[in-house]
Amino acid sequence: MVERPEGEPGAKRADAPEGAADEVLDQPLPEGVRRRVVALTAESFGALTVSELPPALRQYARFTPSRRAKFAGNAMAAALESDAVFRQRIAGRLRDAQPELAEALEQGTPPAAADPLDVAAAAYVLRPEGWVKLVAAAGEEAQRARDERAGAEAEREVARLRQELAQARDQARTEADRVRADLEAVRKENESLQRKLRSALSDVKRGEAAARKAQAAAAEVRERAAADKAVADSELRRLKARIAEAEAALESSRRSAREGRSVEDMRLRLLLDTVLDAAQGLRRELALPPATGRPADTVEAVAPGRMTPKDIATRALSETDPALLDQLLALPQAHMVVDGYNVTKTGYPTMPLEKQRLRLLGGLAVLAAQTGAEMTCVFDGAELAAPVLLAPPRGVRVLFSKPGVTADELIRQLVRAEPSGRPVVVVSSDREVADGVAKAGARPVASALLLKRLART
Repeated sequence: MVERPEGEPGAKRADAPEGAADEVLDQPLPEGVRRRVVALTAESFGALTVSELPPALRQYARFTPSRRAKFAGNAMAAALESDAVFRQRIAGRLRDAQPELAEALEQGTPPAAADPLDVAAAAYVLRPEGWVKLVAAAGEEAQRARDERAGAEAEREVARLRQELAQARDQARTEADRVRADLEAVRKENESLQRKLRSALSDVKRGEAAARKAQAAAAEVRERAAADKAVADSELRRLKARIAEAEAALESSRRSAREGRSVEDMRLRLLLDTVLDAAQGLRRELALPPATGRPADTVEAVAPGRMTPKDIATRALSETDPALLDQLLALPQAHMVVDGYNVTKTGYPTMPLEKQRLRLLGGLAVLAAQTGAEMTCVFDGAELAAPVLLAPPRGVRVLFSKPGVTADELIRQLVRAEPSGRPVVVVSSDREVADGVAKAGARPVASALLLKRLART
């Protein structure tokens, strides 16, 4: 066998054992050994120059060892197998990196504590005598370890499956018991439903019989009702005829009454015209001017917008029948004097004073238009800070008491100013005011009475 210079393809190291190069691995490289060989080559790759690398591996010269192992693993394994020079260069780097392991392998005594896969990978690269056996032994050891791991995993899987099977059996027994219990409950419920169904059918039959009986009774009632209706229609026609006769007789009597009353009406009208003409002649004879004022206008008070009042008192309320007020206001020349704040604080005390006044005066204006009575509304102005700007509504006189004079005193002055005999109505719930005006000849009524009457307008 001719030795070639080191570095040329097919060259043999001078220190390589005789016969090592003739050994051939007759089976695929075990996967675990292959991964270690690729990792070892990737680590030694960077120590070589680009020119020392096979052409197929030069593109991976700048890769990191992990990226070389990932992307160039197959190419490096093929180069180690086919390119003896490249393998010898990698072997040289391995001897530099792990001299003790390389020396032990070349002496045929691999370290006992070393990983069999590392030993096999180094033997594959260094190719010492007996390297094929080392690689095969490492592959068997790795396979045996895998088998042991697979066996342990299989045993664990079998134990897990047995446990799951036991749990599944327990669950199945529990589910079967539950299903049996549910089935028994369903059976009992079915029996109960059947009993209820039989009872319901019986009730339906009784209901149908009752319905037929009710229908027969209803038909009999309809027949009686039809007969009664025929009788009632006949009676109604008879009554209508009698009513028509009565209406005709009434109209005849009314005509007779009107004809008889027309003479009396003519005599009364003539007498009334005579009295009116006499009154007009007396007014002309005495040269009496037309009445331009009212007694209430003579009472000294503060007109709206020109007074400086201070305080407004709160008084009690009462309840009465509003029909009494209608009767009083229907009297000839009736004059109603209203204690303003007594009424508003009885009816709507939560509103501001200005809105209280406006609401009351608006109701009084409507009442004055309906009854035609004279109306005066008095407000206490003792504590107001400024004059009140108020436009009195049509038909209502609005007065504010002067400083130092209360609304009660002003009301009593208004009552005293009226002539004796004129009907004067004072609206106030203040007992003192009511008693005072009653002594002066006025008729006091409660504030609640006026509120009820205004609620009807």
